[in-house]
Amino acid sequence: MKYDLNLFPVFLAMMEERNVTRAAERLGMTQPALSNALTRLRTLLKDPLFIRERYGMQPTQKAEELAPIIAAALASMDDVILGQQDFDPANTKQLVTIAPNSYVEFVLMPAIVAQLRDRAPGIRLRLTPFGTDLAETGVISGSTTMVIGRITEPPDNLVVQHLMDDGLACVVRADHPTISDQISVAQYEHLKHVNMLPPGRLKAGLFQLLERKGLKREVVVSVTHFLAIPEIIAVTDYCATIPRQICLRLASDPRLKVLPAPVDLGTFPVEMAWHVRYRHDPAHRWLRTLITEIATNTAASVAAL
Repeated sequence: MKYDLNLFPVFLAMMEERNVTRAAERLGMTQPALSNALTRLRTLLKDPLFIRERYGMQPTQKAEELAPIIAAALASMDDVILGQQDFDPANTKQLVTIAPNSYVEFVLMPAIVAQLRDRAPGIRLRLTPFGTDLAETGVISGSTTMVIGRITEPPDNLVVQHLMDDGLACVVRADHPTISDQISVAQYEHLKHVNMLPPGRLKAGLFQLLERKGLKREVVVSVTHFLAIPEIIAVTDYCATIPRQICLRLASDPRLKVLPAPVDLGTFPVEMAWHVRYRHDPAHRWLRTLITEIATNTAASVAAL
């Protein structure tokens, strides 16, 4: 049987996006071209594959069954073909999609962007939201190059690499009326707090940790990005308990002061995950090495706090 292998990335993009327009944008195609490819796929596989419903295109049972098979087949082909290619970062031109969580976007992405500017200026970065679960990032289908953050319950088709660990510290305004150079447990529990809302199932993480340590915290403001925290802390008597790497970047702000948490709150991991199809891709390997180096150097810098 003769068939066009270019149809299968279209199938996987549709499985991920459930929307013709978004799938076309992801693949760099026009919407009519993708619709045409989808028609050819339906003819080839003798199934409608995707049914239009109120909230998007829903895959048929056959499409659900075929998805892991097609993804594995493409991954195997990539291993063979891409593994034979050389990679020259200085002369490559490509778009790389990364899904960082808000911590990674704040702590690691500036250094990653700077290194790419110097070593691989032809690489363009597209950051996509970390999302409430891995499926929404596109990393499970392989349409997103990698995801960086806290990886929980990864599926079998993802490779996960540990990058670094970070701990937690507190930040208050520099002229706080009751806090000097440390926070006691009693002061911590008396203060009002600003809380950072991580994505998805990690929302209860700090609350559970504080409960295990026997600490109470009255949260009066919850935000969705670390950039909001220093502006709130600077004009209130509130406290925020946030990663030490974030605190390291806030320590130079004269409006703020960074202090150790009243008890040891331990550490949390930062990880990188990617689809198995990229395992032997020379460009992907180079990028993974670069990010690993940056994370290692970043972790070493927190000793200065």
